Amino acid sequence: MSVRTPDPYPGWLSDEDLFEARQRLPIAYVEAIPVRVDPLGYVTDVGLLYTADADAQFRFAFVSGRVMYRETVRAALTRHIEQDLGPMAMPQLPPSPAPFTVAEYFPSPSETGLTDERQHAIALCYIVPVRGECNPRRDALDLTWMSPDAALGADVQSELPGGRGNLIKQALAHVGWCA
Repeated sequence: MSVRTPDPYPGWLSDEDLFEARQRLPIAYVEAIPVRVDPLGYVTDVGLLYTADADAQFRFAFVSGRVMYRETVRAALTRHIEQDLGPMAMPQLPPSPAPFTVAEYFPSPSETGLTDERQHAIALCYIVPVRGECNPRRDALDLTWMSPDAALGADVQSELPGGRGNLIKQALAHVGWCA
C-alpha cells in the first residue's frame, strides 16, 4: 500500500514511463531546506519534514521533487514548497534563486556520498527562508523546526537517508553557521 499523495500534475510521465526514464538518464530535482531567520537574516531554525519510508522507518527529509518539462526552477521550488509546507508557508525566494550546491545522487555508493536507490538524480539545493504558517502535506507526517546545532547533531544526521546529512552541513556552512 502506498501512502503517497497522487501527483496533481499527471501529465508529466506515467509511473511506468518514469521508471524507464530513471533507468536511462539523470532526473532533475530541486531540494529546499526551509529556514527561519532573525531580523538580520541569520538562520535561527532549520525545518525538516518527518516522514515514514516504505519500510515504516521514520526519517527526516527535505522539501524535494522533480522539475517538470518546461517548468522553471523557480516554479518547481514554489510548487514543491507549497505542496510540502502548505499554501501559507510564504517562502522568500530571491528574484534570481541560486543553489548552495548541486547534489548528484547515484543508485549505489559513489564518490559523491549521496545515494537514491531509484535513480541517478541531479538536485539543485536551496536554502529558503519561510515566514508563514507551515502545515506539512503529502507524504510528511510533521515539520520539525530545530536549531542549526540540533540539525547538525548525530541523532538528526542519522535520520537523513542517502548522505543528506552532508547537505545540511553544506547549507549551514553556506550561510556562515559555525558549529
